[in-house]
Amino acid sequence: MNFKRYSRQALIPFALTAIVSAASAQTPAPALPDPASTTVQALGWMQGFPPAADKLITFDNPVGNTFPRIRWTFSHIREIVPTSNVWRGPGAPSALRAAPVNLDNVRFKVMGTGEELTFAQSLDRNYTDGILVLHKGKVVYEKYLGALEPQRPHLAMSVTKSFVGTLAALLAHDGSIKPEALVTDYLPELKNTAYGDATVRQVMDMTIGVKYSENYADPKAEVWDYARAGGMMPQGKDYAGPKSFYDFLQTLQKEGEHNQAFAYKTVNAEVLAWIVRRASGKSLAQLLSERIWSRIGAEQDAYFMVDRIGTESGGGGLNTTLRDLARFGEMMRNNGRAANGQQVLPKAVVEDIRRGADPAQFVKAGYTTLPGWSYRNMWWVSHNPNGAYMARGIHGQAIYIDPKAQMVVVRYASHPIAGNAGIDPTSLPMYQALADTLMKQ
Repeated sequence: MNFKRYSRQALIPFALTAIVSAASAQTPAPALPDPASTTVQALGWMQGFPPAADKLITFDNPVGNTFPRIRWTFSHIREIVPTSNVWRGPGAPSALRAAPVNLDNVRFKVMGTGEELTFAQSLDRNYTDGILVLHKGKVVYEKYLGALEPQRPHLAMSVTKSFVGTLAALLAHDGSIKPEALVTDYLPELKNTAYGDATVRQVMDMTIGVKYSENYADPKAEVWDYARAGGMMPQGKDYAGPKSFYDFLQTLQKEGEHNQAFAYKTVNAEVLAWIVRRASGKSLAQLLSERIWSRIGAEQDAYFMVDRIGTESGGGGLNTTLRDLARFGEMMRNNGRAANGQQVLPKAVVEDIRRGADPAQFVKAGYTTLPGWSYRNMWWVSHNPNGAYMARGIHGQAIYIDPKAQMVVVRYASHPIAGNAGIDPTSLPMYQALADTLMKQ
């Protein structure tokens, strides 16, 4: 089996995010490797005491974060890079009550091809590491594959952005952040950058004109500078560029105008994370713990990847267990009220996210798998009849919330194709099929 064909698209620094471009959405899907033969168990990554030299996965190995090695890496980030803990708090975990429903035979048609799959078949097709479905607050389906276990955190990738956006929306509701204010009111350090004349709202909804490319096929794309600055990939002995997220953000220059179109760029999440820290006077890890994580009845601490000076990656560095991700999703579905009864977020904060933004700005980005969607507070909003909205990350990380169906689906995965265009065709119709089935229960 030839894995080299995936090296270009799968050689993604830990916790980076991929744009789903119109071009990538139109490209026919390549034949993918057999999921069963690429598991950690089948290939022996990091097995043994010590592992064999050719089975080691280390940060300084340039192929250490390529497929199929990511099938181990995404569930073991803390063993590779420095992290900052998000405390779950002193209270008891909130119960996740089980009410199993046989969903394995739920059928749906793949977008674009019309191929019919069952939900069970889609799990391997999507290189699922773990998936959990809640209906009316109860666990109706939970399954782990690959290297993931119930107690083990997994890298959330760009699902992290939705946590940062939620914290920003919460601070805006509190009055600590004014969305209409200039970014420089909080971050004067960015006066001479692309963000010098941008508003906080434009950052929150990613309508920023900034010269920054996440084209992984281009070795000169700014995404690689971002990755090196943030410690997501080795800097090399002769590296002389920015050495932290803060340093890198101060190099970004304007390209185009703000508020003209949605443009998904990870650096906007890092700018928003900086604003959140500055406005609250707290690190992301501390703020997330105090305002959300310690209040939803989480079972486990979460953690962020950090750069060399301890700054968390707000663009893609959060790691959580699948069950705790489900608790967060259920809190969002339930208008900010956690399963333990605590009103964690004001209802108005959740309503603002669900409302979405302007689909006319979103459509300009060319996301052919997401017609009619928009982006608000770093959440993806479908505007479909069920009012569904999502947190999304590369390689298949997702929180899918369907208010009408009273359903939350959380998934961690290690798909060989980074961009969501590679997994949306077998995911979006699957979510809808699950919702349709559960609404009949």
